[in-house]
Amino acid sequence: GTPQKYDPTFKGPIYDRGCTDVLCCVLLVIAIVGYVVVGVVAWTHGDPRKVIYPTDSRGQFCGQQGTPNEYRSRPRGAMPGTAPRCFASPPVCGVPAPGARAFTRGPSVSSSPIQICVSKCPDRYLTYLSAYSSRTPNELEYYQNFCVPEFKNLQKPPIEVLKDRECPAMIIPSTPLARRCFPAIRAKKGVIMVGNETTYDDGHGRRRNVTELLEGAKKANVVLEARQLAMKIFEDYTVSWYWIIIGLVIAMVASFIFIVLLRFLAGIMVWVMIVMVILVLGYGIFHCYMEYAKLKGEAGSDVSLKDLGFQTDLRVYLHLRQTWLAFMIILCIMEVVIILLLIFLRKRILIAIALIREASRAVGHIMSSLLFPLCTFFLLCLCIAYWASTAVFLSTSNEAVYKVFNETACQFSGQTCKPETFNTSNVTKLCPDAQCLFAFYGGESAYHKYLIVLQFFNVFMFFWLANFVIALGQVTLAGAFASYYWAFKKPDDMPAFPLFSAFGRALRYHTGSLAFGSLILAIVQVIRVTLEYLDHRLKAADNKFAKFLLSCLKCCFWCLEKFIKFLNRNAYIMIAIYGTNFCTSARSVLPLLMRNIMRWVAVLDKVTDFLFFLGKLLIVGSVGILAFFFFTHRIKLVQDTAPPLNYYWVPILTVIVGSYLIAHGFFSVYGMCVDTLFLCFCEDLERNDGSPE
Repeated sequence: GTPQKYDPTFKGPIYDRGCTDVLCCVLLVIAIVGYVVVGVVAWTHGDPRKVIYPTDSRGQFCGQQGTPNEYRSRPRGAMPGTAPRCFASPPVCGVPAPGARAFTRGPSVSSSPIQICVSKCPDRYLTYLSAYSSRTPNELEYYQNFCVPEFKNLQKPPIEVLKDRECPAMIIPSTPLARRCFPAIRAKKGVIMVGNETTYDDGHGRRRNVTELLEGAKKANVVLEARQLAMKIFEDYTVSWYWIIIGLVIAMVASFIFIVLLRFLAGIMVWVMIVMVILVLGYGIFHCYMEYAKLKGEAGSDVSLKDLGFQTDLRVYLHLRQTWLAFMIILCIMEVVIILLLIFLRKRILIAIALIREASRAVGHIMSSLLFPLCTFFLLCLCIAYWASTAVFLSTSNEAVYKVFNETACQFSGQTCKPETFNTSNVTKLCPDAQCLFAFYGGESAYHKYLIVLQFFNVFMFFWLANFVIALGQVTLAGAFASYYWAFKKPDDMPAFPLFSAFGRALRYHTGSLAFGSLILAIVQVIRVTLEYLDHRLKAADNKFAKFLLSCLKCCFWCLEKFIKFLNRNAYIMIAIYGTNFCTSARSVLPLLMRNIMRWVAVLDKVTDFLFFLGKLLIVGSVGILAFFFFTHRIKLVQDTAPPLNYYWVPILTVIVGSYLIAHGFFSVYGMCVDTLFLCFCEDLERNDGSPE
């Protein structure tokens, strides 16, 4: 490309500019209006209760106010306030996914189990025949809680009750899970048991082994263990949340102090940061070795991670020598890599320090830039919340579909029916044992047919708007820092409010350009999501060529996404400075970078990013070590202050992740500042090259 010529009138970001990429701006507005319409339609038709609450065989919610099953929340004998649950016989109860077939056994819809709403899961083995034959009326009244609501005649012969499918043939001890009843399966000394029994009466005079129930609830135990783990984690959060907040505040204060010190002591702070990171990693290696050596000879410490498998109690892994050996190896690799990089990049670090020192001055003149990521974070949260709520309402906007279920052959079997008019239709006359029961959630209207298209549009708009918000933050920071660089007398030649000025210019003139860049990125990201979905669906397939082709496409589009992000970021800087459209900015920034490829690769992309990573690592590592010593009661001064926990890693990991996000927010401003100053520096070298002009 052609280098920029000397221009005596150029003094930084151009203020006399016009609107760019107007067509893309109009397209974005139309898309947002359409997105709002989709959201309104989804909220009108959708019902999130379908995701949370179970339904009976008629598609009616269990125990919800304003529903026919509201009274089932407190049947006879139930304790007041007990939560309504879903019970099925056979015991395969649950809410079907919208649009999916459920509640069927085998190819015939006639074998679908009956689901009813109860306030309490059964706690005993009992058959209807034994309850009916019992001399105590309490047995039959208890059993009635698990019959259909219309069943009132307790004197009806059992054979007719079971034939009419008014009551289950048998009930078994069950455990509530997600408002549903699952068989209470447990293993005792390798023997599968339900309750305290290994066999049960199926209500038809036959004894069956409880292992036959495993297929219907094979994932129930895993989910139960996961629920117990989640409950313990929740308990840990309830007793440690204020200490977690204190840890995050410490991380924020440490990040702010680090940024302020960089302004005055950039060189010293960088070298101190490098030494501190090496020391922190060194201490981590030492601690892992001490734990590894301490476990030597202890019973069970030599079990391998592969033999142990997955355990919900993660503390088990800390009693294995192999765990600490793996941690030690990882930290050693990180230590060696960092030391080697420092040795080979020692000369370039000096140049990077000069760039960081100038960036520190820029941030010092525009301190409000440190708070600007909060605005971006808030807008991203709005995008995520709108996308998630719209997705839930779209997925639950199907209608309840009822079909004909029967025990004997019937020409109407599987056909759609309406419960309100079913008893007066010809179906009951031709098929006396037929029933109109809830089958699944679906619909045959035009809206229901295009639900998948609306879901796709929802995902696409989420990516577009999220990328637009990020682009708005980048071009705003770039405009503010560019006004600092090109100001001859700082801060006199700078705008009074550089950040707000840049934000106003971006929204007023360049909404279309930001929409254009984010649209290209969103298309690539949607393609990547589609490829991931196809890869997930093809996992069970045995087509190696298709898997190979899919892997190649995933790799190519991953590289393309990275390149577009890099191009967009630098194009936004040129937009902030010159006010040109997206294509012109991208076309001008690539030659500029290529003419300075050695400077850019060696200084900006490698060394400065590496130094910023070390800064994040230092803050996260320091706060993480402090949290580790506090929550494990190893600080004697506050030993009694730390709360008792089920898993001490829960608040520690939360503090570490939160500290990284906080440090990343501060250093992302620095990263954008360095990128902007470096591009301005390259422009400056070409415009003011020492010639007579």
